[in-house]
Amino acid sequence: MGVARVVSREPRTSTRITPPLATPEATAFAVALLDDGWAAVFLPAEPARLGRLLLWKPTGAAAADGTVPEGIESESVELVLPHGRSVRRRRVEGYALPAAVAVAALADARPAHPSAAAWQAASRFALRLLADGRLHPALTDAGYDTWQAGPLTAVQRQTLDALGAAFPPHAHCLPEPGPAPLRIAEPVALVRQFCDAVADDLVRTPAAPLAMGALPYAWREARAVPVLREWAEETAAAFTADVGVSLRVDLPEGRRRQFRAVLQLHTAADPALVVEAARLWNEPSETERLLGPRAETETLLALRRGARVWPPLDRLLNDAAPDQLRLTDEEAFDLLGDATDTLRAAGIDVHWPRELVKALSATAEIGQRTAPGSSAGGLLDADALLDFRWQLSLDGEPLTEAEMDVLAEARRPLVRLRDQWVVADPKLVARARRRRMESLTPMEALGAALTGEVERDGETITCAAVGALGDLVARIREPESRTPATQPAALKATLRDYQKRGLAWLAEMCELGLGGCLADDMGLGKTITLLALHLHRQTDPATAGPTLVVCPTSLLGNWQREAARFAPATPVRRYHGGDRHLKDLAGDEIVLVTYGVLRRDRDALAESAWSLIAADEAQHVKNPYAVTARELRALPARARVALTGTPVENNLSELWALLDWTTPGLLGPLAAFRDRHARAIESGEDPQAAERLSHLVRPFLLRRRKSDPGIAPELPAKTETDRVVPLTAEQASLYEAVVRETMAKITEADGIARRGLILKLLTALKQICNHPAQYLRQSTPLHGRSGKLDLLDELVDTITAEGESVLVFTQYKQMAALLERHLAERGMPTLFLHGGTPVTAREEMVERFQRGEVPVFLLSLKAAGTGLNLTRATHVVHYDRWWNPAVEDQATDRAYRIGQDKPVQVHKLIAEGTVEDRVAKLLESKRALADAVVGSGEATLTELSDADLAELVALGRQS
Repeated sequence: MGVARVVSREPRTSTRITPPLATPEATAFAVALLDDGWAAVFLPAEPARLGRLLLWKPTGAAAADGTVPEGIESESVELVLPHGRSVRRRRVEGYALPAAVAVAALADARPAHPSAAAWQAASRFALRLLADGRLHPALTDAGYDTWQAGPLTAVQRQTLDALGAAFPPHAHCLPEPGPAPLRIAEPVALVRQFCDAVADDLVRTPAAPLAMGALPYAWREARAVPVLREWAEETAAAFTADVGVSLRVDLPEGRRRQFRAVLQLHTAADPALVVEAARLWNEPSETERLLGPRAETETLLALRRGARVWPPLDRLLNDAAPDQLRLTDEEAFDLLGDATDTLRAAGIDVHWPRELVKALSATAEIGQRTAPGSSAGGLLDADALLDFRWQLSLDGEPLTEAEMDVLAEARRPLVRLRDQWVVADPKLVARARRRRMESLTPMEALGAALTGEVERDGETITCAAVGALGDLVARIREPESRTPATQPAALKATLRDYQKRGLAWLAEMCELGLGGCLADDMGLGKTITLLALHLHRQTDPATAGPTLVVCPTSLLGNWQREAARFAPATPVRRYHGGDRHLKDLAGDEIVLVTYGVLRRDRDALAESAWSLIAADEAQHVKNPYAVTARELRALPARARVALTGTPVENNLSELWALLDWTTPGLLGPLAAFRDRHARAIESGEDPQAAERLSHLVRPFLLRRRKSDPGIAPELPAKTETDRVVPLTAEQASLYEAVVRETMAKITEADGIARRGLILKLLTALKQICNHPAQYLRQSTPLHGRSGKLDLLDELVDTITAEGESVLVFTQYKQMAALLERHLAERGMPTLFLHGGTPVTAREEMVERFQRGEVPVFLLSLKAAGTGLNLTRATHVVHYDRWWNPAVEDQATDRAYRIGQDKPVQVHKLIAEGTVEDRVAKLLESKRALADAVVGSGEATLTELSDADLAELVALGRQS
């Protein structure tokens, strides 16, 4: 290293030959000493990893308390300390910290003594060197393997000198060996040795022998390995040499047809200095002044190392005065490829001239080469195939066919194009020769054009759309960029601007045969937008025809009323009930059918030539393997539209199911979609995966929220409040008993049985939180047994006293029935809607509530969470939590939707200290990710470990 060792110490083989690892106890002990004002000085050793940082007690420092931890030793050392106006030797007792312990302690401590503060700065410097990769292998004088810090850059040398200049005397008060006069160690040299100790110790992790085996530079103990002497000296010389070499490649010019590599010399002391090797032989005295006395030796050593990895350098070594190497085309081509990296690893950089242009690139182009602005008609036909070919560009400008021919015929590493030299990369040459690749189907081509990349033979290739396909992609890329459409004259309503943009988007996507998913928030008018689309399509003979709307049973009446209100001239029929038929189907008719009837009557429905099929609350077909989804896919139509406020409820496969129905083939097979997109997004492994998928689906999914600027400014405020209530003594006792009994069974189960027990436990706990009577299957009594019920009574009394109305959602029909009976006993009139309520009764209930006849509406969350317009309500109570924020939001939107003119307050009842309380905290993070991926609620919790599950369901402290 060029720095003499200050203290020579043989390895202490009788006491310790392996530096101990840092333990929390040792680190804490050392931190306490440093914080209490103990001084510090470094004691070097051989090999470097056995060096220690001595902490000793100067005047006024507190004594150490307690037992000395393992790895720290008491040590007596002779130091040189001030004594009046002179200095004298003094033996001190202290604690010696191995390098690992010293670094850990200095990182955490707040040293009170100046010497310790100086070594804290040195420790940070040593760690920065390691982080920068500044270390190399070497061999000590006694033959021990060791890592050394370096080589240092010019800036790092300056930092080291500044550290040494700032060192107080106590930080380097070791006596220099030799006779008087008494001198203390030079600080810069001591810091270098400390850096060597840190490098030699910290890289020898416990895992190193496991990965490398019992090898030098991995083991921690001190063993002599003199057999490595020649290798180590040559390696160390390469890292610590004052002179480095590089090759400058000159291009052929004039009559010279060959490339040549000119040998250049550099010096670590002045990185900006570059000297051609010819001067080394022609002007030896001048180059010795510039580069140092070892310039010739170190140049030849560097060439010898380079020749081992790149044999053409042997020719330079055979020259009496090696200064340049004439290259064959193959050698020059090799330098453009792997040889450059190989030589760089050996310490020899390769420089190409600045004027050399390396901006040759290849892009895969997809599409038919038609004139810009030409029609996209026929592009998306099922039997169409689109061109997939390479286009090479130079500085962003496409090459002509003739230039690509020149490149394809190239046999040299560089090609002359447009009066400049261009690197002829082998892959680019191959692509110029094989310009056309296999063709793509329309949907493959469209997906590749939207994401800008395509996979072929395991390689991801950047691509772009051209011609008519490029025009099509430009048209559909941004759904919100559409100019608002003129609403149809037959529509008896005034569409808002965002609804007109949605109509324009749907109309264009359907005319192109691409379909789409309108995923606006509940209450933003998806129904009226679809009615407007139906009317718009009737104005063009090419798109006119009947529309089939598939929806849940609960929405049949809503669709019929909305159609009668906004499109009164359009015939509407319910294909529902025992006398359903499609006789005399009008050309502009709207047919309403439920998902249940679709499953039974798909063959009959498929006989009609539908212009448009719309799936409302399309999340009902989120499982592509379910019978409903298969029957819906089997219905032929010229265009398909999905309507849903929650395109993703549980996982991204649901998004695939929706878009693969509206636009078949866009996302590829489900298995490929999960491999390429879903797993990467859901696991978080690929930060770019979500962006790629967004580029692909954005043109086919229009998503607007009530909170978006300009969407629904007339909506009043919405306030959401978590109402945390304590459990009663009965609830707490039941809760703890169920947890204790069920957890004992869970710990002994596995597989499906374990998951079933967990779901049973969670259901039981949620029911206990609601009311003991629900869990115990009792009907009475109810009063005073549930914190939630007591709060609900208070809320209902306050709300009704102010003349307002409230929706109460629960996921349990039994709980709603208990609430209905309880409120009736208190004289409070209610309505109760659940999955078994007939369609006609549903519609009557909605009308009664909207007229203000009944102030409290009890609703089953699953049966009434979508499709209903209940704007009479100004309060929404979620009696129990459905562990999916999107589903809860849909339920809230029964009241908070277009038409609501009063502020809406949402009350979420949560049992304090229970699993409900803990999961509620998780829902906020889940809500933030709902647009990309949403966890699968209770099913996710079945995969928890026993310990995590026990923590989740444990009953916390009640206030």
